[in-house]
Amino acid sequence: MTTRITFPFPTDSASFEAEQEERQIALEYLADAWNAADTDGIDTEALAHAALFAAIATLVRDYGEEAVAQMIGKVPDRISNGEYSLDRVLQ
Repeated sequence: MTTRITFPFPTDSASFEAEQEERQIALEYLADAWNAADTDGIDTEALAHAALFAAIATLVRDYGEEAVAQMIGKVPDRISNGEYSLDRVLQ
């Protein structure tokens, strides 16, 4: 028997909207830090690797290795589906 570990996603619309707003603010903070590092000459590939490491390490600390491994296992399909393509055109 396998147990399904889930991440805490909001279940009501008010919580969902509040979480979306907080994530948008967090993304803006990261964009500012990214742009500052880029301006200072830090290689963007090095930035990406550092950001991924920090994000995954934080998730593992908070949710455990198995839950994060399951979540990360879904990333290739999401990439192939264009979820991480910033320049894609939605129709």
